[in-house]
Amino acid sequence: MTRSSHSLRTRDLGYAQRVCVAKAGKLMMQTGQLTPRARVGLAVSGGVDSLAMLAVMAIRRRIVPFPVELLLLHLNPGFDPHNHRPLVELCAGLGIPAHIETTDFGPRAFSEENKKNSACFYCAWLRRKRLFDLCATYGLTHLAFGHNADDLAATFMLNLFQNGRVDGLSSRESFFSGRLTVIRPLLLIDKPTIVRAAKAWELPVFSNPCPMAGKSMRHEAETWVRSICAGDKHRNVSLQHALGRWQLDRDALPD
Repeated sequence: MTRSSHSLRTRDLGYAQRVCVAKAGKLMMQTGQLTPRARVGLAVSGGVDSLAMLAVMAIRRRIVPFPVELLLLHLNPGFDPHNHRPLVELCAGLGIPAHIETTDFGPRAFSEENKKNSACFYCAWLRRKRLFDLCATYGLTHLAFGHNADDLAATFMLNLFQNGRVDGLSSRESFFSGRLTVIRPLLLIDKPTIVRAAKAWELPVFSNPCPMAGKSMRHEAETWVRSICAGDKHRNVSLQHALGRWQLDRDALPD
């Protein structure tokens, strides 16, 4: 048994880990993210958020009162074709099957093939399309992403100032006439808590070899949020709580 799989036992969880598991569970229940016999693909990039989501979902799978299947989906963008190796041991320790493949999406995004879009947009579009294809291939009913409360704030700002619309990140949204549901279990959890939980779980977080790491429009939006909240922790908490309530109202289940 690996250290990570051992520390996923509920009685071994520290404070940050318990917060992640509890908040994710509450959001999943409020928004109906899981259903009996759900087959969930976990989109794991190797970053701290998606790995924490993997740990949380491995625990929630044992808590929910109905059977749920999990499948890890990892698409290596092709900048470093070997950095995903720790995922193999991690999934074996957790007892979660995995689909791991190395793609050429990253290099293609920076090639002559992509003349109209930003490299980040094109790479993300290729990855999303492939994830949807894999969901169809494996007969998955749900696709989970590791977006958190900081991502919600950054996306809101990016849509507001760059795209001229009021929009965030849905915690649950339907695709392909209801055949697939995208869920974001960590959407109301702040990044520092996720980082602390991932360290406690000793998750094998990857470095990001993309040339655009830290230079994307999303990173710029994150900088805007940090600037707005600089020097005032309460301001950041208020922003995240307000956007979280607003997003939950939009995602509310019909009566």
